[in-house]
Amino acid sequence: MNKRHADLTNALLEEARRVLVEIYPPRIARCLALLSEEEIWWRPNPASNSVGNMVLHLQGNVRQWIIAGLGGQTDRRDRDREFGEAGSITRRTLLGGMRRTVREAQEVLTNLRQPDLVQFYAGQIIYVTKLKRGKDLKFTRLPAQHKNRGKIAALGK
Repeated sequence: MNKRHADLTNALLEEARRVLVEIYPPRIARCLALLSEEEIWWRPNPASNSVGNMVLHLQGNVRQWIIAGLGGQTDRRDRDREFGEAGSITRRTLLGGMRRTVREAQEVLTNLRQPDLVQFYAGQIIYVTKLKRGKDLKFTRLPAQHKNRGKIAALGK
């Protein structure tokens, strides 16, 4: 690897860490502080997500793609819970989960090196397969996609 690539890799990792650790968590924490416990879980309609759902979803993404994907840890993501949760998690617990997830991701990003970033991951295999077959492989599903499949199909008729 030449010096230019090494510099670019280091800059990329530093910016990812800065955004993940310094920019978004304080903004999210401030928003959570401004909302009541009830407002954190408010949904404009059943097809939409609450702020709480989005915080859980961000944690899930960071855990899946950075902590597990790049860091090699076990992927414990539960997407259905991220979107299905309706308010039993407190603001304090949401913030604690977000902070833990960010700390773990920061550790992974701090320890990553250029060779770690050029490895092949299954996502590329899935992407090419989807391109070649031209269809959704149904590896990712949202709760509404499997709970309301019949209702949605009936609406289309």
